[in-house]
Amino acid sequence: MARKNPKRKSCGGFKKTLEKMNYALVGETSAVQICRWTKNSLRGEGCCWKEKFYGIKSHRCCQMSPAVMWCENQCLHCWRPIEINLGTDLPGVDDPIEILDVIIEARKKLLMGFKGREGIDQKKFEEAINPNMFTFSLSGEPTIYPRLGEMISEIRRREAVSFLVTNGLNPEAIQKLANEDSLPTQITVSTNAPNEELFKIWHRSTKVDAWKKFNETLDVVRSLKDKVRRVIRLTLVKPGSEDQQFKNLTNMSDENVGEYVSLINKAEPDFVHIKGFMSVGYARDRMGYDKQPWFDDVKEYAKKIAAELDGYEIAAEDERSCVIMLAREGTELKIVKV
Repeated sequence: MARKNPKRKSCGGFKKTLEKMNYALVGETSAVQICRWTKNSLRGEGCCWKEKFYGIKSHRCCQMSPAVMWCENQCLHCWRPIEINLGTDLPGVDDPIEILDVIIEARKKLLMGFKGREGIDQKKFEEAINPNMFTFSLSGEPTIYPRLGEMISEIRRREAVSFLVTNGLNPEAIQKLANEDSLPTQITVSTNAPNEELFKIWHRSTKVDAWKKFNETLDVVRSLKDKVRRVIRLTLVKPGSEDQQFKNLTNMSDENVGEYVSLINKAEPDFVHIKGFMSVGYARDRMGYDKQPWFDDVKEYAKKIAAELDGYEIAAEDERSCVIMLAREGTELKIVKV
């Protein structure tokens, strides 16, 4: 029997904004949305780069968040509606197992429009309504949710994969996951500024010690070697030419290469994702298409970073998503078991 969605008191006037974006709101602070690549996979129109790199099936991936409108940052490149962030104080803390069940049911309802439709792979559809991959990357900062470890442990109990994407400002929360033996399958730390000056401009964080906390997270990530798959992700933005507030802002100058290398060496991750910024969603109001680097630009920059790193090589790439992956030599890319 499906669980009922707990009544939501929060989000107020923002609820319509999120629902217009086809978010299904769950409980007090959670949400789920059908990813573009899930839809494409069902239509036979390709798959997400995560499937190409890691073997994760796009149609079975559940993109969700336990803190959908709560984050310390207002990152310039974020394509989510960060202008309506609700801070970091959650109005309530829902039961993680209950919320996970409701998220799965809400996602199923969002997918029902594909059932029986011409051109849809119905075998894939039947698989899709039973996700085996949960990505904490929809919107908001998942480590703000204090019962995250319980939710990840429940995902593991169900023999599913979990990917956690974090801004790295809550090192204590990540250490807590390790201490409680509730680490996800893979953890990704967004590393979009190579130095403290750019970090403050880029992330516009409400935390006065954000740069310090971010660096503490890199230390925690290094300590988790062989306990969890670890990723550092860079989102590159080139200087623009249009008359915009941030037209001259860039985080991919030649001077920044060495700074990124220092941060990567500090964390010693298994993988480095180097992505090009895409002016989509709400990000278009901050930075235009001229800020998007071409795939060749991203690949060339990735080569510069790889050349200064010891023991990393370009292991995979996806031009459609403008992403290059560096991997530590000898690291298994595919996720063969949970």
